[in-house]
Amino acid sequence: MFITTTIVQTALEVGLIYSLVTLSLYLSFTILNVCDLSTDGCYTLGCAVAAMITIAGHPILALLAAMAAGIASGFLTAFLQTRLGIESILAGIIVNTGLYTINLVVMGLSSNVSIFGVDTVFTLWKGISSNPVWESWSKLILLAIIVAIACLAMYFFLNTKLGLSIRATGDNPAMVKSSSINTAFTITVGLCAANACTGLAGGLIAQYNKTCDINLGTGMVTIALASLVIGESIMGRKGSIIKGIIGVLVGALLYRFIVAIALRLNVPTEFFKLVSAVIVAVAIAAPRLKEYAKLKQAMRGED
Repeated sequence: MFITTTIVQTALEVGLIYSLVTLSLYLSFTILNVCDLSTDGCYTLGCAVAAMITIAGHPILALLAAMAAGIASGFLTAFLQTRLGIESILAGIIVNTGLYTINLVVMGLSSNVSIFGVDTVFTLWKGISSNPVWESWSKLILLAIIVAIACLAMYFFLNTKLGLSIRATGDNPAMVKSSSINTAFTITVGLCAANACTGLAGGLIAQYNKTCDINLGTGMVTIALASLVIGESIMGRKGSIIKGIIGVLVGALLYRFIVAIALRLNVPTEFFKLVSAVIVAVAIAAPRLKEYAKLKQAMRGED
């Protein structure tokens, strides 16, 4: 079979983890209108922190620590942007560059850390039942629960008074300032919340793969952007928060299925970054291509 159950299951599992990074980008890029390029380093930071604490025997605490590390990364990015007046793109690049060394230090100056042979949240969850079906699908169920909680938390957060202020900051910062709302505070909270999701995704991938590599996060911002653009192309860029969050999930899962198909077609792994770039370009250009196709059709009708 071209697509097997195992391939679909793996695509869903990894897609759910990636959806957390896409959710992060949805908050920072779409809602807050801030281009945060620290995603790659923050993802690896969450992975490194979770890996080291998991090795110490605290897999659940490891995920919370990964989120805390993400919050710290988001705070630093926001501090450079709001307090030191550095452009958001440059602030993200600076933090991403600095995180490479920090990640190495967290990993004990080793470029790769293995957590085989120790308990993870997945092994603990799997141990609830010895049923073969449960053991086969336990990872997917756990990831679905975690992502559902994260999405619901994001939805309710963005509908609080503070969340509405963050949304207003992204829409019209000048108006927000005139309303005596501290935009530096809303940007900081927004980036901290966004990077908490990225850190959690890194922590989950560490325990999912049972390893952490210093270059794990390379290109993650491109993957998240591809997923976000795919979701927005399907669900629409404008609309309710719930529609946007659903688009995040749909985009991340579809992206993983595209990668799974590429794997089945024996596309070399070295070409995956190019595949991601092509996916982003096609998804962004899709609306314009549709308009061009309609125009072409109308011109043929007149002839």
